[in-house]
Amino acid sequence: MITLALALWLVNFVDSHIVPLIPEQWNPDTYLRELFGFKISIPGIGVVILFVVITLIGWVTASYLGRIFVRIGENIVARMPVVSGIYGAVKQIMETIFRNQSQAFRRAVLVEYPRRGLWTVAFVTGKAEGEVRSLIDEDLINIYVPTTPNPTSGFLLFVPKSDVVYLDMTVEEAFKLVISGGLVTPPDRRPEGQQNIPPGDKIEPPAKVANLSGG
Repeated sequence: MITLALALWLVNFVDSHIVPLIPEQWNPDTYLRELFGFKISIPGIGVVILFVVITLIGWVTASYLGRIFVRIGENIVARMPVVSGIYGAVKQIMETIFRNQSQAFRRAVLVEYPRRGLWTVAFVTGKAEGEVRSLIDEDLINIYVPTTPNPTSGFLLFVPKSDVVYLDMTVEEAFKLVISGGLVTPPDRRPEGQQNIPPGDKIEPPAKVANLSGG
């Protein structure tokens, strides 16, 4: 019921903003009103029109002429003092996340944060490069530590590879675990000999646990 209510709300929200923009002579509601003599609204018309418009915009911008207009627009934005910085940062993030076969979040891991003895779920985003890598004489990786229940905010940490514990759960399962606050817990897919560790047993160092879990 919640899913249905959210779907109906989304359809009505899009329709309420898109349908009024349609010229009356092109609006299907106009022909239905003339046909039946009273007003009839077809739910989802706005969603269909929005999908068609987005598809057309994507097709145009992917063409040679469209790329020229996009390049001209980017050059104009690049000359704006404040907007250029915001646009460049957003563009770089979006290209990284939505690139074909993107591995923005490559693996789910455990890391001791915010102090030793406390563990949190994080996501590997890459290997530390550039100035950060040259200043720290260790094999560092970039990890993103999301917050609960909103994983879009979080912290970027540069952590030694030996200090993280690689998880067998998928990135999607790890996100569900974070968003639910631990209520949705994925099953343990490790070999049977590594499951059901009795409470109170000493936790092995991160490097050893990482090796046992295939990391």
